[in-house]
Amino acid sequence: MRRAELVTAIVLAMFSMYLMWKSGEGPSWDPDIARFDNIGFDETGTPGSGFWPFWLSLAMLLSCFWVMFNWWRRTSPPSQSDLPYMDGYSWKMMLLVGGGLFAFLGVVEWLGFYVGIFLFLVYYLKFLGKHSWVKTLIISLCTPVFCFFFFDVAMRIVLPKGITEPFFLPLYDIFL
Repeated sequence: MRRAELVTAIVLAMFSMYLMWKSGEGPSWDPDIARFDNIGFDETGTPGSGFWPFWLSLAMLLSCFWVMFNWWRRTSPPSQSDLPYMDGYSWKMMLLVGGGLFAFLGVVEWLGFYVGIFLFLVYYLKFLGKHSWVKTLIISLCTPVFCFFFFDVAMRIVLPKGITEPFFLPLYDIFL
């Protein structure tokens, strides 16, 4: 556990530094000159395109440093533990959930995001979580509907539809 806490904090710190760098590039980034003028406010007082990614990544980096500091002082429970990071049950669940996620990613291009998320939620809630069919179906049906209205209608971010795209064309006529 002790080693896993430190390794995770280091990996997340490197990822947050990468995100800070990428958020500073912006849409008009010149590869010869690194410009970070889009992480603040422009002359009209609106935040630049990299404002939120940069500052959230900085908060994540500071949190990682805090985890490393607590690891060094041995004040967190994982930093005091000699137990293994993952036991047999944890490995089994990681493989089952991870396999389900990879299957979801695999069917998104073919069946579309909405069918894929429905199938993943049924698999996760009913077969891994052992929830009732009523609860499973309510959550599995409401989530794609909410995602459609949030992404496609409100945010105008079109998610992959796959072979189900003809079913969405009438909805686009109504909502867009």
